Amino acid sequence: MIIESILDTDLYKFTTSYAYIKLFPYAMGTFTFIDRDETRYTDEFVHSLRDEVDAMSRIRLTESEIDFMLGACRFLPRMYWEWLSSFHFDPQKIHIELGEKGQLHVVVSDYMYKATLYEVPLLAIISELRNRFFGHVADMELTHSRLAEKVRLSNEHRLAFSEFGTRRRFSIAVQEAVISYLNENARYCVGTSNCHFAMKYNMKPLGTHPHEWFMFHGAQFGYKHANYMALENWVNVYDGDLGTALSDTYTSDIFLSNLSRKQAKLFDGVRCDSGDEFTFTDRLIARYRELGVDPTTKTIIFSNALDFGKALQIQDYCRGKIRCSFGIGTNLTNDTGCKPANIVMKLVACRMNANQPWQECIKLSDDLGKHMGSDREMAACLYELNLAESR
Repeated sequence: MIIESILDTDLYKFTTSYAYIKLFPYAMGTFTFIDRDETRYTDEFVHSLRDEVDAMSRIRLTESEIDFMLGACRFLPRMYWEWLSSFHFDPQKIHIELGEKGQLHVVVSDYMYKATLYEVPLLAIISELRNRFFGHVADMELTHSRLAEKVRLSNEHRLAFSEFGTRRRFSIAVQEAVISYLNENARYCVGTSNCHFAMKYNMKPLGTHPHEWFMFHGAQFGYKHANYMALENWVNVYDGDLGTALSDTYTSDIFLSNLSRKQAKLFDGVRCDSGDEFTFTDRLIARYRELGVDPTTKTIIFSNALDFGKALQIQDYCRGKIRCSFGIGTNLTNDTGCKPANIVMKLVACRMNANQPWQECIKLSDDLGKHMGSDREMAACLYELNLAESR
């Protein structure tokens, strides 16, 4: 059994789930699994995945977990955790099949406040099962030596970072070994996105919102208004808490042009998850100054497939200009000598309620390979945002 706790997921799944309950309780959504490596899976793999899904359905939130999350996350009320204690993952909501060429198809469809909770645990299960089925064995001696060097660099250069590696971890055992080491040795590790390990190791759970929040708003309210409305609605729910705005769902160019002075002042900073980090830093600083906001009071959290060497370069570049921190995932929890899986699970369609039509959800990243959506909807989005000529 790979997933043994509902808390074995990223914090932003819970914060986003609660935001849907508050604002869009009847909204429905569909998430689809994507393997960017086009891996060929087997019937045996699918059978094992279904077994894990069945096992996951028996997990329940415990009272001790509620107590921890209430203490760690004052922005989420007891009502939410009491609802979550009655929630269970439903295998009937998860459609799993194998394509003719061995492609793995996994689709989850439910109310948005529930569907969002399936993404991270399913990815973690698939990543671990994939390693088992392909005979990948973690070289723990190599992992520990690399981890020790990363921690040395962080400690020596006062590099603040958080562990973001649940969804593409090599295994839960590897992730726990990494987090345990960080907890004991990394002076500038500020926390983990994984709520289960945050509880186990008395660390701070970290996270705000995912691309899906903006994709939902784009599908329902139009791409021109998606960034602004997504941030306004986030403030309506959290009243200034969880103040890191994700910048790249419809390219950072559009995000920066949509960013209002109120939002620039209210949000603590921005998360950069794609594109060139140095260029983005310059453009964000310029936008803050244009809006009359002192950029040295704000923070960029960089989270785009980083390693510690790249993070140090970015930190040096930001010094004296803007604060920075780093969310590092796969480089921590799947740096084992084996090639990590390049897998995601994204919101592909949503509707506001059962009487409304389904709308396609798309994403325009600052990295071309991370674009998601049909050619038709992508073209419509590019046209609406006046990006067609530059893409």
